[in-house]
Amino acid sequence: MRVCFRSAVDPKYLPEYRKAHAQVWPEMLRELKKAGWHDYTLHLGGDGLLIGIVECDDLDAARARMALAEVNGSWQAEIAKLFPPSEASPDEGFMVMDEVFNLENQLAAAGHDNKGMTK
Repeated sequence: MRVCFRSAVDPKYLPEYRKAHAQVWPEMLRELKKAGWHDYTLHLGGDGLLIGIVECDDLDAARARMALAEVNGSWQAEIAKLFPPSEASPDEGFMVMDEVFNLENQLAAAGHDNKGMTK
Protein backbone atom coordinates (compact mmCIF):
# COMPACT_ATOMS: atom_id res chain seq x y z
CA MET A 1 0.00 0.00 0.00
CA ARG A 2 1.10 3.58 -0.63
CA VAL A 3 0.13 6.06 2.09
CA CYS A 4 0.15 9.85 2.06
CA PHE A 5 -0.06 11.76 5.32
CA ARG A 6 0.14 15.33 6.49
CA SER A 7 1.45 17.00 9.58
CA ALA A 8 2.87 20.41 10.43
CA VAL A 9 6.26 21.61 11.62
CA ASP A 10 6.43 24.83 13.64
CA PRO A 11 7.44 27.34 10.93
CA LYS A 12 10.07 28.94 13.18
CA TYR A 13 11.94 25.60 13.24
CA LEU A 14 12.00 24.82 9.52
CA PRO A 15 15.82 25.13 9.19
CA GLU A 16 16.32 22.79 12.16
CA TYR A 17 13.82 20.29 10.75
CA ARG A 18 15.55 20.32 7.36
CA LYS A 19 18.94 19.85 9.03
CA ALA A 20 17.72 16.92 11.15
CA HIS A 21 16.29 15.17 8.10
CA ALA A 22 19.36 15.78 5.96
CA GLN A 23 21.22 13.35 8.24
CA VAL A 24 18.78 11.05 10.02
CA TRP A 25 20.49 8.81 12.55
CA PRO A 26 21.73 5.63 10.84
CA GLU A 27 20.09 3.40 13.47
CA MET A 28 16.76 5.17 12.84
CA LEU A 29 17.10 4.56 9.10
CA ARG A 30 17.80 0.86 9.71
CA GLU A 31 14.79 0.51 12.03
CA LEU A 32 12.46 2.18 9.52
CA LYS A 33 13.57 -0.25 6.83
CA LYS A 34 13.33 -3.22 9.19
CA ALA A 35 9.82 -2.14 10.24
CA GLY A 36 8.62 -2.19 6.63
CA TRP A 37 8.79 1.48 5.59
CA HIS A 38 9.74 1.62 1.89
CA ASP A 39 10.16 4.47 -0.60
CA TYR A 40 9.51 6.87 2.29
CA THR A 41 9.71 10.58 1.47
CA LEU A 42 8.86 13.78 3.32
CA HIS A 43 7.98 17.07 1.61
CA LEU A 44 8.07 20.35 3.55
CA GLY A 45 6.32 23.60 2.61
CA GLY A 46 7.50 27.05 3.58
CA ASP A 47 4.54 27.37 5.97
CA GLY A 48 5.45 24.17 7.86
CA LEU A 49 3.05 21.87 6.01
CA LEU A 50 4.64 18.43 6.00
CA ILE A 51 3.54 15.75 3.55
CA GLY A 52 4.83 12.20 3.83
CA ILE A 53 4.52 9.35 1.38
CA VAL A 54 5.42 5.79 2.31
CA GLU A 55 4.94 2.35 0.86
CA CYS A 56 4.37 -0.51 3.29
CA ASP A 57 2.45 -3.75 3.57
CA ASP A 58 0.30 -2.44 6.43
CA LEU A 59 0.63 1.07 7.89
CA ASP A 60 -0.66 0.17 11.35
CA ALA A 61 1.72 -2.79 11.59
CA ALA A 62 4.67 -0.71 10.35
CA ARG A 63 3.90 2.01 12.91
CA ALA A 64 3.54 -0.59 15.67
CA ARG A 65 6.93 -2.09 14.81
CA MET A 66 8.52 1.37 14.94
CA ALA A 67 6.92 2.05 18.31
CA LEU A 68 8.88 -0.93 19.68
CA ALA A 69 12.23 0.43 18.44
CA GLU A 70 14.15 2.17 21.22
CA VAL A 71 15.78 4.61 18.81
CA ASN A 72 12.34 5.74 17.62
CA GLY A 73 11.45 7.02 21.08
CA SER A 74 14.68 9.04 21.21
CA TRP A 75 14.20 10.38 17.68
CA GLN A 76 10.56 11.35 18.33
CA ALA A 77 11.52 13.16 21.55
CA GLU A 78 14.15 15.20 19.69
CA ILE A 79 12.01 15.96 16.67
CA ALA A 80 8.92 16.82 18.77
CA LYS A 81 10.66 20.06 19.79
CA LEU A 82 10.25 21.24 16.18
CA PHE A 83 6.48 20.68 16.04
CA PRO A 84 3.69 22.69 17.65
CA PRO A 85 2.93 21.42 21.18
CA SER A 86 0.88 18.22 21.13
CA GLU A 87 -0.05 15.30 23.36
CA ALA A 88 0.98 12.90 20.56
CA SER A 89 4.50 12.33 19.26
CA PRO A 90 5.06 13.49 15.68
CA ASP A 91 4.82 9.94 14.29
CA GLU A 92 1.47 9.44 16.02
CA GLY A 93 0.00 12.85 15.20
CA PHE A 94 -0.08 12.75 11.43
CA MET A 95 -3.32 12.57 9.42
CA VAL A 96 -3.57 9.95 6.68
CA MET A 97 -4.94 11.42 3.45
CA ASP A 98 -7.35 9.63 1.09
CA GLU A 99 -6.08 9.01 -2.44
CA VAL A 100 -8.58 10.57 -4.85
CA PHE A 101 -6.66 10.27 -8.13
CA ASN A 102 -4.13 7.82 -9.49
CA LEU A 103 -3.00 8.33 -13.09
CA GLU A 104 -1.78 4.78 -13.62
CA ASN A 105 -5.00 3.23 -12.31
CA GLN A 106 -7.18 5.45 -14.49
CA LEU A 107 -5.08 4.83 -17.59
CA ALA A 108 -5.32 1.07 -17.00
CA ALA A 109 -9.10 1.29 -16.46
CA ALA A 110 -9.43 3.23 -19.72
CA GLY A 111 -7.45 0.57 -21.58
CA HIS A 112 -4.22 2.57 -21.98
CA ASP A 113 -0.69 1.43 -21.29
CA ASN A 114 1.66 3.25 -18.90
CA LYS A 115 2.60 5.72 -21.69
CA GLY A 116 -1.01 6.75 -22.23
CA MET A 117 -1.32 4.88 -25.52
CA THR A 118 -4.46 2.83 -26.25
CA LYS A 119 -3.83 -0.90 -25.98
